Amino acid sequence: MEKLQSKTVAEMVTENIKTAHIFKKYGIDFCCGGGITLDKACKKYNADYDLLVNDLINVDNTSSRATNYNSWDLDFLADHIVNVHHSYVEENIPLLLQYSARVAQVHGHHYTELLEIEELVKEVAGELSAHCKKEELILFPFVKKMVKAKKEGTELPEAHFGTVDNPIKMMETEHEDAGELLRRIAKLSNNYTPPQGACNTYRAFYAKLDEFEQDLHHHIHLENNILFPKSLMLEKELRNNQ
Repeated sequence: MEKLQSKTVAEMVTENIKTAHIFKKYGIDFCCGGGITLDKACKKYNADYDLLVNDLINVDNTSSRATNYNSWDLDFLADHIVNVHHSYVEENIPLLLQYSARVAQVHGHHYTELLEIEELVKEVAGELSAHCKKEELILFPFVKKMVKAKKEGTELPEAHFGTVDNPIKMMETEHEDAGELLRRIAKLSNNYTPPQGACNTYRAFYAKLDEFEQDLHHHIHLENNILFPKSLMLEKELRNNQ
């Protein structure tokens, strides 16, 4: 119990990704807002502390190799994020845009929140598409160069952006922005709950939005809580060795 109290939400998810499902169950943000203790998280999100701790204690603590992201090399983790999460964003954004336009057109006159949701979907689609490209073209290649430099015992590579902290801060700000857009969508959609008697397209749209948000939370967690802090540590280590 004392061990749990001293850990932040982000640390717990980093150590065991399975706890993410528990925090999701209690409506606790474990990616952008994960840097707080369990007690503070419960107060912030109006969650029952005792019930949460009980669920965390009873979670299966045996992390398989496939989900022990904290042990992966940074270049491998960066490739995983691109291949799994960036690919997911790229593949699903067109579908979300089609769904949102169709549902707003057919049902927006009665359920006016759909009109606002459509605009928010367009906004998050544009922001995440640009965000992923910046990571793939600027940040991740530099992280890979640092990993290579450490393995080969060479000097820290030069970067036009100065320190890696600069693009990381930008990416974290964009994570916050995308997360806020999805929080607004979740609120407008009553946590992706379609109205009674909703058509299949309406239901599919909300189910896809829910899935999209969950993937984004996992995506942001891997970057904010593992890749980014370890990249900063690696840069510092390489700089000290020069």
